[in-house]
Amino acid sequence: MKKSLRLVLAVIALVLIALSWWSVLRVQTSLVVRKMERQQIPLLYVAPKNAQNVPGVLIAHGYAGSKQLMLAYAYTLAHAGYATMLWDFDSHAANTKPLEKNSLQQNLNLAYTVLVEQPEVDKSRLATLGHSMGSGAVMSAAINQALRYAATVAVSPTGASITANVPRNLLLQAGSWENRFVGNAKGLLQAGGGENYNFAQGKARKLVIIPNAEHITILFRHSSHQAAKDWLNSTFGINNQSNYVDYRMLWYFLHLLAWLTLLAAIAPILAESSITYKTGQLKSWMGLLIAPFVATGILMLINRVSDIDGLGGVLVGGAVSIWFGVAGLSWLIAMAPLQLPSARALVIGITLFIILSVGFGAMAQVVWLEWWLTAARLQIFPILAVACFPWFLASGVAQQNLNFGQRTLWWLGQSTVLIGGFILVLYFLPQLSFIYLLLPLFPVFMAIFSFCSGLLNNAWAYAIGSTLFFGWVLASAFPLS
Repeated sequence: MKKSLRLVLAVIALVLIALSWWSVLRVQTSLVVRKMERQQIPLLYVAPKNAQNVPGVLIAHGYAGSKQLMLAYAYTLAHAGYATMLWDFDSHAANTKPLEKNSLQQNLNLAYTVLVEQPEVDKSRLATLGHSMGSGAVMSAAINQALRYAATVAVSPTGASITANVPRNLLLQAGSWENRFVGNAKGLLQAGGGENYNFAQGKARKLVIIPNAEHITILFRHSSHQAAKDWLNSTFGINNQSNYVDYRMLWYFLHLLAWLTLLAAIAPILAESSITYKTGQLKSWMGLLIAPFVATGILMLINRVSDIDGLGGVLVGGAVSIWFGVAGLSWLIAMAPLQLPSARALVIGITLFIILSVGFGAMAQVVWLEWWLTAARLQIFPILAVACFPWFLASGVAQQNLNFGQRTLWWLGQSTVLIGGFILVLYFLPQLSFIYLLLPLFPVFMAIFSFCSGLLNNAWAYAIGSTLFFGWVLASAFPLS
């Protein structure tokens, strides 16, 4: 790539980065946003500016989620005239308190207390909204304090003791691609007496299926946000003209793309000019295909002597990192011997980690993920990263000196092996069932990593940068054990 073209790409990337940040942050310009902490629980309050006596809504995230993950509902409702309160459940995101038997209800009750303290909130008009694990928490709260909450929205619902009378005015949502939760929602609707629109008596019931959505993407669907807003409007008799559509995830992906473009522009400066080592493609493919069976077998053995769910200091994430490590080691053995890394490779790898972290994580912090690690998570991060390292080193070695078509084939191969391998894990270790929800993310991550591998063409630099980044993702996303 010519220097002039690289300069143009860099300028375009920087402009897109600035535009993306402006577009994401301007959402808050007409809102009141207050960050708070009460009894070590991080809370986030979002409401319209200059509002008085507006309805309040508690918004609860799901397992391995965060308050950021639910912001699309908060912004949609706040622009429509509602005051909203979000928080991190115990052991999730920025909350380092251990998750205990009654943690969910205790956290929710605390959020309620802080919500009704806010000057904009009408304490007599309150509602709840929750996703997955959070849906169970908000439905239980609305059942146990039936007079407190006038409406409940359960997105991808789990279970609760629903009747025709409680909770009041219940809206159920599920994505068309999450069959398990669609089934849950249908069962809850039936237990609640079926579809009903008697809002005055609190007996309204409805199920909305969000098309082309699964357990995570439903949180970013405008139809889901709109359905929740319309339901609350019907409950409280509100007729507002808000046309807000949450485009923040689109700007987030543009921001990430811009950083990858910037990486492409500076890659010739980072990449080493000559790579002498190249492993045989047949050995590489054989190693990749054997890897998931070896890794799954090792996890099964570990599960016989230890609690596989909480390894490494995070729930599920530790098992994921061990799988990557064992699979990577078996893959590397098939491709031995290896070259030793250079000091330059270390510098390039750390640079790659910084670029990926800023491009992926900095905006994620205000859009969908608690990216900045607490002290407890920072201690776990190196363990998870080291465990994952063999996979990324093997991947980097296998992809050296390949053309675009060959790299595309490797991306497809790795994605297929990861999805198939973790499905195999779930068959033998069903207690790790949350991994099932992560399967659609593996092709996305592998595409990013393969792109970086092609730019740098240095197995060790690629492995160092990718491992640090992926370890950070695991440390930030999963609940503390």
